[in-house]
Amino acid sequence: MSIKKRRERIKELILENEINTQSELARLLTLEGFSVTQATVSRDIKELGLVKEKGKVLNCRYAIPVKSGFSGTVNEDKVLSLLKTFVLNVQSARNLVVVKTLEGHAQACGMAFDKLKIAGVIGSVAGDDTLLVIADTDESADSIKQTIKGYVGL
Repeated sequence: MSIKKRRERIKELILENEINTQSELARLLTLEGFSVTQATVSRDIKELGLVKEKGKVLNCRYAIPVKSGFSGTVNEDKVLSLLKTFVLNVQSARNLVVVKTLEGHAQACGMAFDKLKIAGVIGSVAGDDTLLVIADTDESADSIKQTIKGYVGL
């Protein structure tokens, strides 16, 4: 079977099932007649740009990445949905707020926070799974932490 068909089936499988390992995905593909190795599945995941997100049953699962869709105006529902999906934890220390996200989602969450224009935020710096939000004061940092926790339901 073709690479294109295999990759289409991978997308269907991750939409139908909570799959959190390459081995599990390879097993499902093999059961459906695809001849794959873990290395093949790994390349497919990379080519498809799949990401890990919180699962309903599992801690995390493969998913097709969410496009941000911001274009000048803020769609607050999209922003809040993005944050609820990807933010795992929020802590503050002095005038800093550390936001832990699912792997690969810190930048998207940083952009979301920028769009929300939370009072007291000077700026932010994003890595892969950590977003550092800089507040103008120690007190603002605590307020920002509580605001973020409220947005994401922590």
